[in-house]
Amino acid sequence: MTATGATAKPVSPTRRALGRLRRNRAAFASAVVLVIFYLGAALAPFFAPYYYDDAAELSYCPPMRLHFVDETRRFRLRPFVYRCRYYFNQNAERVFYEDTSTAYPLKLMVRHGDSRWDYRFLGIFKTDLHLFGVKAPGRIYLLGADWMGRDLFSRILYGSRISLTVGLVGVAITFVLGMLVGGIAGYAGGRTDSLLMRLCEMLMLAPGFYLMLALRSALPAELPSTQVYLLIVLILSFIGWAGFARVVRGMVLSIREKEYVLSARAAGATRWRIITRHILPNTLSYAIVSVTVSIPGYILGETGLSFIGLGIQEPQASWGNLLAEAMNVSEIRFHPWVLWSGVFIFLVIMAFNFLGDGLRDAFDPKSLER
Repeated sequence: MTATGATAKPVSPTRRALGRLRRNRAAFASAVVLVIFYLGAALAPFFAPYYYDDAAELSYCPPMRLHFVDETRRFRLRPFVYRCRYYFNQNAERVFYEDTSTAYPLKLMVRHGDSRWDYRFLGIFKTDLHLFGVKAPGRIYLLGADWMGRDLFSRILYGSRISLTVGLVGVAITFVLGMLVGGIAGYAGGRTDSLLMRLCEMLMLAPGFYLMLALRSALPAELPSTQVYLLIVLILSFIGWAGFARVVRGMVLSIREKEYVLSARAAGATRWRIITRHILPNTLSYAIVSVTVSIPGYILGETGLSFIGLGIQEPQASWGNLLAEAMNVSEIRFHPWVLWSGVFIFLVIMAFNFLGDGLRDAFDPKSLER
């Protein structure tokens, strides 16, 4: 009873768990970071000033600085960049410098007027509007340029659409397969359980990365990047669902003896209805945590395949093939900005791990009782 005599409204375990998650600063900050990354991936053509394969004669141009004070020491309200030029020194090395005689103001909501950069905003309507850019022939490289003079910031944004979504699509397939196979095996028992678990164990016995390489190598190398992307998702999902199914099966073995399951069985409910409506929903708290923690594995799997040249191919961008430029130590020494995709991979992996730990603590049955 409250001070006014009214009965306090009970709080559901889910709401208590979400409140506990919000109080976990690391998990909450990680969720915000992931929302920003996925928003950038969804709106990549809008945020990117250039198309992912738009090349220029500025190979390995370093990251540009935004200026507010020009060469006459006059302050400008609108930031600008100087034109990037280069010369060859006595060692035949390319040296870049800012040509202060030519400045390009940064413009918002620009249209390049080039049909190559047209895209469908959120897949709905066609447009060529971009968040920012500079007037041609100027170029803006916030994170530098690659070996073909392509803007790394734009390529990282376009690459995130592959590297980030491969985890979501992969765990969606793994989630469905693992829940169904684990639920059926745990509830049915007997020969069905034995057969399905032996199948899972066969898949788990094979080393994951080498099995992934073998499956990808068996496919034609000249496949388009779209088909390669779909095949990578299927390969990663084929490898990852077995372990998840075994854990779900163990949970179902204990849940199937609960009173509400016995009541549903006595009421004449079919096996399929009991599994899908009464048993599997009670494994969702674990499933959500498991899915969140497993997404980094899919991202690293795609990155590894693209890094060694078996995944997404040029000119299509993914974080894996962008990082492949860093295989040469000399590139890292002279052009350290080629490691930017690796920095973003690290941030996303750590964010998913912190979020997974937060979800695990928030949905812990022992903590929910308090």
